[in-house]
Amino acid sequence: MNVTQGNKVVLIGAGAVGIAYAYAILNQGLTDHLAIIDIDEDMTWAQVEDLSHSVPFSGHNIQVTVGEYADCRDAAMVVNCAGVAQRDGETRLDLISRNQEIFASINRQVMGNGFNGIYLVATNPVDVLTYVTWKQTGLPSDQVIGSGTVLDTARWRHNLSRRFDIAPSAVHAYVIGEHGDSELPVMSSGSIAGVPIPRLVEKAAETNPHIYDDIDQMFRETRDAAYDIIRRKGNTSFGIGSALARITRAILRNEDVALPVSALLQGEYARSDIYIGTPTILNRGGVRNVVELRLSEAEFEQFDASASTLRRVVESTGLTG
Repeated sequence: MNVTQGNKVVLIGAGAVGIAYAYAILNQGLTDHLAIIDIDEDMTWAQVEDLSHSVPFSGHNIQVTVGEYADCRDAAMVVNCAGVAQRDGETRLDLISRNQEIFASINRQVMGNGFNGIYLVATNPVDVLTYVTWKQTGLPSDQVIGSGTVLDTARWRHNLSRRFDIAPSAVHAYVIGEHGDSELPVMSSGSIAGVPIPRLVEKAAETNPHIYDDIDQMFRETRDAAYDIIRRKGNTSFGIGSALARITRAILRNEDVALPVSALLQGEYARSDIYIGTPTILNRGGVRNVVELRLSEAEFEQFDASASTLRRVVESTGLTG
């Protein structure tokens, strides 16, 4: 295994998402050293001090520091939450032109300091910016991962659990595709407490003929949750921060667990040279392998359309080929 060992994490971007992530990994004891980099030095210092004061309550001995790009040299992971945030009424794909330039500057400094760990991207549009990061850094694709549809999947499982009155941990169903408007739920292979979701919905339809419309509406609410939250509080943070912590745990603890991150397709789903959300086995080396779900014909068409949407945007970056 050639990647940098240990569990040091460099966080780039000390905004709402980055600090929610930092707070989560400190409380879970996932790192011994968290170095935080942000262009706002005063705010970064204040966040580091505030987080450090929470460490005694965490049960872990963790060092939190104001970081420099030199910290990337011995970092096991870089987690990039930097960039301009999504505005009310703006899609994730609208952000690409503004964030690609920011990433170019960041990634020059990350790689200029000898980084060779796992690079996790959270900034939107995450699938496109993960591809951009892969190209800009020159790291192997298995070391570059995006947050993908991990949060969308959590939202979907949460909503299904409420509808069927069961704990989210008993719901096994993925959202895949773009982390955005063209994503889709995989109903055909999902299950709740071991019962296939299509069978549960068919059974519910015996007493509620509107169940299919209800499920469709519930997914729309899942897909559009970020828009609704941003409209009311200006950002999303706790959900994505926890999702990033879950990915971090899978990697640093070598879990070999499947999470629907944004990973590079290399022939799966008849697609290549594109990052997109799909279940992926993660361990200490990053991506072990992409899991190709068995989709229904309708689901495959939706996924293919989502991939085409992303491919068009990726091509606009000038980094393909």
